[in-house]
Amino acid sequence: MRRTGEKRAQEFPNKPIEANEKNFDELIQRYDLVVVDFWAEWCGPCWMIAPIIEELAKEYSGKVVFLKLNVDQNRRLAARFGIMSIPTLIIFKNGKPVDMVVGAYPKPLLEARIRKHLS
Repeated sequence: MRRTGEKRAQEFPNKPIEANEKNFDELIQRYDLVVVDFWAEWCGPCWMIAPIIEELAKEYSGKVVFLKLNVDQNRRLAARFGIMSIPTLIIFKNGKPVDMVVGAYPKPLLEARIRKHLS
């Protein structure tokens, strides 16, 4: 059950959470704005954006929650969202996908896409 009102800052992690098929749906429903990083161990561009995702998680703590989802370990979720290339970031607002970024992009672009959905 979703709680109304402002969520306390301490309820927001300041680093990405490892998501999987067991906790994914609960996590995207728990927070108003969630960015999911679909990645894999062998993906070079995924490793390139990993530090950016870490920075954004710290900078937007209290407003946005970041999840990391390994597509090799969670194939059903990758298929459910039509992940064909990685890295792919999907932004969820109130539990529903509202935006997608495919590929490794610089921090300013990712930040602009996230800010677009903050309200």
